[in-house]
Amino acid sequence: MTSNRWTPEQLKLAFHLYCQLPFGKMDKGNKEVIQLAELIGRTPSAIALKLVNFASLDPALAARGIKGMGNSSALDREIWEQFHADWEGLSSECEHLRNTLMIEHGLTENSYSDQKDIADFTGETRLIMREQRLKQSFFRKAVLSSYRGRCCMTGLSEPRLLIASHIVPWSRDTSNRLNPANGLTLCALHDRAFDSGLLTLSDDFRVVLSEALKRKNDPFIQSVFLPLEGNLIEMPERFTPDIRFIRRHRAEIFIDHA
Repeated sequence: MTSNRWTPEQLKLAFHLYCQLPFGKMDKGNKEVIQLAELIGRTPSAIALKLVNFASLDPALAARGIKGMGNSSALDREIWEQFHADWEGLSSECEHLRNTLMIEHGLTENSYSDQKDIADFTGETRLIMREQRLKQSFFRKAVLSSYRGRCCMTGLSEPRLLIASHIVPWSRDTSNRLNPANGLTLCALHDRAFDSGLLTLSDDFRVVLSEALKRKNDPFIQSVFLPLEGNLIEMPERFTPDIRFIRRHRAEIFIDHA
């Protein structure tokens, strides 16, 4: 991969990285930018520039008045559209591409924090579990980086207490289970309440509490949940929640509607 022209494979890997990095950390000094540059034979500056080109295509950034470099190519747009049409397929393809390049460079394959959880498995089962963990890792990094590593309802920033929560559950929409626009960053408690249908969001991204939660005569609930009613969530830098997913959550999960 030494041609000056970017290949589709290189662009896929660059966009895969774009999704997972906080917007303010897409610079040539970022270690993940440097590692990708080494793998695909580009300079860190070229990778950083390409990430900014992708940012120019992001409608969430455009809505905030951030335009990026504005010189993205037709192939950049094509890769953007391919990902949005098949998040899971492209994410898996990028993991395979990256691992192939790492092996070619004499490096070990990607690892993740709970590798020990699958150490006792072998063969096909281990490969399936590994791929699932990598997909989950991609979704978590994409969602948390979009929300600046903070719960969008409470502002909590302790990563060990944060969940990349699906708006439409993983099991109900397989085609969008890795789509960052189907995610919210929530602390563990509010993630549980959201998944249980005790709270939801309005079309204008305000917190809606269930009547059951509001009627609960519990000091903790009254102090932690009731003040959230009607609050606007902290909007992400990228991948604004899709209104279609919000409406499905209200219709299918929220207990006052389901």
